[in-house]
Amino acid sequence: MKSINLKDAFQVELVEKEIPRPKEGEALIKVKSVGICGSDIGAFRGTNPLVTYPRTIGHEIAGEVVTIGENKKGIKQGNKVILDPYLYCSKCYPCSLGRTNCCEDLQVLGVHCEGGMAEYICHPADMLVKVPEDMEWDVVPLAEPLTIALHGLHRARLTKGEHIVIIGAGTIGLLAAMTAIYYGAIPIMIDVVDERLRKAKELGIHLTINSAKENAQKKVIDYTDGRKAEVVMEASGANPAVLMTLDLVANAGRIILTGWPKAATLFPTDLITKKEVDIMGARTSAGEFDEAIDIIYKNKVNARGILTKTVTIDEAVEVIKDIEKNPGNYLKVNVIV
Repeated sequence: MKSINLKDAFQVELVEKEIPRPKEGEALIKVKSVGICGSDIGAFRGTNPLVTYPRTIGHEIAGEVVTIGENKKGIKQGNKVILDPYLYCSKCYPCSLGRTNCCEDLQVLGVHCEGGMAEYICHPADMLVKVPEDMEWDVVPLAEPLTIALHGLHRARLTKGEHIVIIGAGTIGLLAAMTAIYYGAIPIMIDVVDERLRKAKELGIHLTINSAKENAQKKVIDYTDGRKAEVVMEASGANPAVLMTLDLVANAGRIILTGWPKAATLFPTDLITKKEVDIMGARTSAGEFDEAIDIIYKNKVNARGILTKTVTIDEAVEVIKDIEKNPGNYLKVNVIV
């Protein structure tokens, strides 16, 4: 089978490998589409410390079941599925709470173990999620990043009528903002790139701020009639943006951190106490796939609107290289296998 492999940092190649054989409890999946994620580009650059080499990348994986045994979800041969890529131990404290995304031994496809940017992959049968048979392959992988956006919104307890500032108009930020609208909330999108903010407006996110050119705090105050935002989601991973959340959140508000800064951020803890804000991390997802599939399939959000292009697996190597060099030219790219 064909597979996109990282031999080492900046060494990506299309290789031929043996089709894997499923172990007990696993299904064999014929991959049909897979997303290129920012974490894949980080792995290519060598900036993701969790990645080991050599590695087949890819964790936003959709495909068709080739072989499968008994499973809890009643999935059968021939079903169209998406893979939950976050493998957990089921034994540690967070797993006992159902917060499997916080597993003490979490293994992520394409990071800690082999990913699915290949023609076939084996995966635990009980970690497959069925998708509608007429759902188009090019959009199915978008359900995975949508689960991350959903997890952040769920952690935030976002409710109808609330304002939510979202910092970072990338894939996660835009999906979170569109879902906030679907939930009946009012998103305010912040970025430093005008093109990203124009894209946000095209997707129906009308309140935007370029924090490199405008006073973000003043604009948020204006947009919220002086209250500031009940919820602030940080989705860029930039340290200044993480710190800015405290300036934009209302007293008694909630801050959700979904970005991954490369270094620690020094927080003014006196302000946290003064405003009595809740600050929560939101890592990957846990149990959000069914909702994500429903939202995309029923067009509750315009997920296709963030898709820059689709490419074949034969084109993937050059596209990965170009995304690394010219990230501003891409929002989301999916590989049709």
